[in-house]
Amino acid sequence: MLEDSKGPFMKVDVEELGSCKRKLVVEETADVVQKAWESAMNRVQRQARLPGFRQGKVPRNMVKLHFAADVRQEVARHLIPDVYKQALTETRLSPVEEPELQEVRLEEGAPLSFQAVVEIKPSIALGDYAGVAVTHTPKPLADDEVEEALNALREQQAEFRSVERTADLGDLVIVDYTLTPEGMEARSEAGYSFITGQGQVMKEIEEAVVGLAAGAERDVAVRFSDTHTNEALRGRAGQAHVTVREVKEKVLAPLDDEFAKGLGNFETLEALRAALRQDLQTRRERENRAALEGAVVDTLLAAHTFDVPEALVLRQVGHLVEHTRERVRRQGVDPDRIPWDYPKMLEELRPGADRAVRRTLLLEAIAEKEGLAPSDADVEAEVEKIAQASQRPAPAVRRLMEERGDLDALRFSLREARTLDFLIERAQVTS
Repeated sequence: MLEDSKGPFMKVDVEELGSCKRKLVVEETADVVQKAWESAMNRVQRQARLPGFRQGKVPRNMVKLHFAADVRQEVARHLIPDVYKQALTETRLSPVEEPELQEVRLEEGAPLSFQAVVEIKPSIALGDYAGVAVTHTPKPLADDEVEEALNALREQQAEFRSVERTADLGDLVIVDYTLTPEGMEARSEAGYSFITGQGQVMKEIEEAVVGLAAGAERDVAVRFSDTHTNEALRGRAGQAHVTVREVKEKVLAPLDDEFAKGLGNFETLEALRAALRQDLQTRRERENRAALEGAVVDTLLAAHTFDVPEALVLRQVGHLVEHTRERVRRQGVDPDRIPWDYPKMLEELRPGADRAVRRTLLLEAIAEKEGLAPSDADVEAEVEKIAQASQRPAPAVRRLMEERGDLDALRFSLREARTLDFLIERAQVTS
């Protein structure tokens, strides 16, 4: 045990287990443990209850006898985190995740010892990053893209009107159906509507209604997909009985000034077309910028090889999985009712998650070397913009962002934006 003029003190050794992993071997003195034990004993005694004694009046020797496990648990709950935190301060390590504690020895009157395995960010040896050569050809906005967007608006405003004819591709059909999977109970639904030719229902049912007029019916054999969300139905055969109740055809409004007026503050079709062009041009500029950023970052990642903490990769995978679940939730489906294959998702998402982590760490290292972190004034200016956009007082917006932890995310995004600006301004870009 190391000692100074004040007596023994905590000992910490660091063992390197890899470029991103360290093992801390920690030992705290018996004196510190004893003080923690006394404090824990006092806390437990204040809450202790035994027959014949009021709460807080149980004698100390009986607390030690009957509540020894509670006292030890209380010591562990307070002392180990404090000692671990002090060990991090002394070793100047910044783990990216909670530690894996091993070989914990905690007894009254004896030194506390434990091992903490942690993952840290790698030390990145930066090579050339200012002035990298990349190939990038901005994609211009074509006239036909504007017309496609205009026609998409026209499709969105389409009406469906009943017709006295057989259903064709592109029609909206309203049907009653009974679906009977082989060996399972039938399920029926009335008044179900879908547009033929868009893959909204099983292919066999879609094909069955084409050529049928209102009042006609048809039986058809079906087979459920091997990837059906209901595991019990995967690959199963069955029968469907479909009755067409109504057929509606799509009616598109003419592209004229009246159509433009119906979409908002546009007096003419040309005004609508000009507004669409401006929106598409802004979007295209963002896409071109993102493509250029991707080219620069890809070049830098290819030139810098380094390991990344597994914890950060798994955290990124977790974010991607949660985004997928949220997208399903917004579609009106309970994600907990879907039999997700999480091991397969991990395998598929890991490469993208690994790249995202490497990108973040590399840009962070460049930002640190170049001093590109945003100042407090930069952050406040951005908060002011957010406040103006939401028409709320800036102090209230800032307080809310602090409570949610969004200020750190804002600092991160500002630093990343400044770093990408720095790299792109200096990049040698050829078409």
